[in-house]
Amino acid sequence: MANGYHGAAMDEIAETAHVSKPVLYQHFPSKRELYLALLESHLASLTDLMLGALNSTTDNDERVQAVMRAYFQFIANDDQAHRLVFESDLVNDPDVSARLETFNRTFADAIARVIAEDTKLPHLEAQLLGRGLAGMAQVSARYWLETDGNLDLDVASDLIYRLAWRGISRFPKES
Repeated sequence: MANGYHGAAMDEIAETAHVSKPVLYQHFPSKRELYLALLESHLASLTDLMLGALNSTTDNDERVQAVMRAYFQFIANDDQAHRLVFESDLVNDPDVSARLETFNRTFADAIARVIAEDTKLPHLEAQLLGRGLAGMAQVSARYWLETDGNLDLDVASDLIYRLAWRGISRFPKES
């Protein structure tokens, strides 16, 4: 589905997957069902990656660095997966937007829990900061992908980590 949902034909998809079209239809009654299954799979992988990075340490500086690096790494490993998830021509489809919102909420809420625990900010304020940090990772990593390798992954993720850390570290930890 490199050409987008509407640009992909089931014949092409079957050929790329090295299966016959009838086999493809046995598992996925429609192109939309196939897309939703791929979306679910990629979002589950990305969720696991993000939560793994977030929970990899209790040091918040290292935590922010790990999350930013993991996001950039996800895109570097499979930019087609990222495009399928975040650049779909189906983002207004209710099932697609619901799945994307579930991912965004899960990731941002996990960040917000850490912020709320550490800073004692009210839940709603911590959620806003969580969404902001998650959005920073997503938007900057998407831009980095457009640089076609002209900006090193480590340099890019480090720049965004430092920007995020300098901002979030201004909310001091409270015991």
